[in-house]
Amino acid sequence: MPELPEVEVVRRGLANSITGRQIVQVRVLHARPVRRHLTGPEDLERQATGRTFAEPRRRGKYLWLPFTDGDAILAHLGMSGQFRVVDTDAPLVPNTRITFSFADGEPGLRFVDQRMFGGLSLSPGGAELPPEIAHIGRDPFDPEFDLADAVSRLRRRNTVVKRALLDQQLVSGIGNIYADEALWAARMHYARPTRTMSRTQAVGVITAAADVMRSALEYGGTSFDALYVNINGSSGYFDRSLAVYGREREPCPRCGTPIRREPFMNRSSYRCPRCQRAPRGFVKRDARAFGMG
Repeated sequence: MPELPEVEVVRRGLANSITGRQIVQVRVLHARPVRRHLTGPEDLERQATGRTFAEPRRRGKYLWLPFTDGDAILAHLGMSGQFRVVDTDAPLVPNTRITFSFADGEPGLRFVDQRMFGGLSLSPGGAELPPEIAHIGRDPFDPEFDLADAVSRLRRRNTVVKRALLDQQLVSGIGNIYADEALWAARMHYARPTRTMSRTQAVGVITAAADVMRSALEYGGTSFDALYVNINGSSGYFDRSLAVYGREREPCPRCGTPIRREPFMNRSSYRCPRCQRAPRGFVKRDARAFGMG
């Protein structure tokens, strides 16, 4: 699933392409991507037509397209959702699910989704913040993000640090890739109990996450396949700069020790066994080390 940098790349592209433009036609080509719009595809087509987009917004991994009248379209990118800005008469690429045409002509907007875990839905009154995602915490790029509060809440958790970083209600935007990169930068093992972390260590981890996501944003995000692309169809290339994620058996950029891949919460964690030593009492594959209640 795209993480904060990938979603922000898409948001910026959309901001330059659709802000201030009035919709004259919406075509839903497959019902599944609008399944969260409970009144159905035809109702979404009707309700969106005639409205004007304000500037797209984002919180963490979540993206929405506000209308100037106060409502919004909430976008779930899922694992393979993409927005493409192309001429309306251009051939439809495979897996095109929804198309938008505008009063001022070209280009149009398309939503493409191969696996269809994502989708679009109308959020009444959601222009400022859709109520569907009001529970999501602020991300480190948000001007109102409170680092001291996030650190305090992280240290009160009875869990391990990577699980805390992945909790979108604590700090949003961080997924598996950037959690591993942040922990490597902070020289911390993913199973470090949060209650044993000092304030300085907690600040360091969250700051490292913000720094690595900021660097990824400069490279257009991280793309391992064609499922994540920006609005013109090109991929990000931060994967070339990753220190540990996806680098099993490759040398640690800091000390040269081979990177390890280990199971974590039905996914993988990558770490340097020398730079990120296991906490005392840690037993690999012991589920109790991954969440303590």
